[in-house]
Amino acid sequence: MAASLIDGVAIARELYAGLRERVGALAGRGVQPGLAAILVGDNPASEVYVRTKTRACAEVGVHSEQHRFGADGSEDEIIGLIERLNADLGIHGILVQLPLPPRLNSERILQAVAVRKDIDGFNWCNLGALVAGHPGFSPCTPLGVMTMLDHERIAVEGRTAVVIGRSVIVGKPMALMLIAGGATVTVCNSKTRDLREYTSRADIVVAAAGKPGLVKGSMLKPGAVVIDVGINRLPDGKLVGDVDFSSASQVASRITPVPGGVGRMTVAMLIANTVMAAERHAAQSPGT
Repeated sequence: MAASLIDGVAIARELYAGLRERVGALAGRGVQPGLAAILVGDNPASEVYVRTKTRACAEVGVHSEQHRFGADGSEDEIIGLIERLNADLGIHGILVQLPLPPRLNSERILQAVAVRKDIDGFNWCNLGALVAGHPGFSPCTPLGVMTMLDHERIAVEGRTAVVIGRSVIVGKPMALMLIAGGATVTVCNSKTRDLREYTSRADIVVAAAGKPGLVKGSMLKPGAVVIDVGINRLPDGKLVGDVDFSSASQVASRITPVPGGVGRMTVAMLIANTVMAAERHAAQSPGT
């Protein structure tokens, strides 16, 4: 029996309806959430991603602006802009679009974003709060996964979960969120020996290794929930995930598609974090 799809597009649409109501409430207090995106260079994937975020902002009623640097933009110029945006009362969230050119110190740039405006959840203070179990802003992709699981009433507590990927953007925070939800979690990666040994026992598999077709149906426990975070473009231009969808969908009970799955939720969580930042600002500002 084929797995049921977890439709990220439909879930995001529901979330946007709720966010529009919250934006409307803020408007009554004279506040419009504002998101500033910073792009360096001309990475095509980044361009597409930022356009998607801009459309989502317009749909919900969030002000958005883009700040662009050429491939030769300096760290000091970028950090100078971030510092100005940190002080801008009309901007509540700052997004530094990754990846940055290799010559730049990404950590120095990301840590320049004020904690209160770090809607991507990459500042060490926000990551540390997540480790301590007191999250401020959580990284958007794993937050999107947890939101999908909750929306679909897929229990995490008491389940075994495998996260494939160890990045600070997805893998590590994903594991922490599943642990906080009561799951027993194993973190693997594309180099893990005999990956099937771990995935075949997991109730929930989250694939975020950036390797197309890494997870096959033969590696899964029958009835597992499979969340495919990977977005890989093949030479023929086709977008695929880290999971071999055709075989995995014959074994899993629930599965996310690529595209149309986690990617849409990542954008929705970015907007949700921006609205939350604006709400926190309004609560702390007299007269709003």
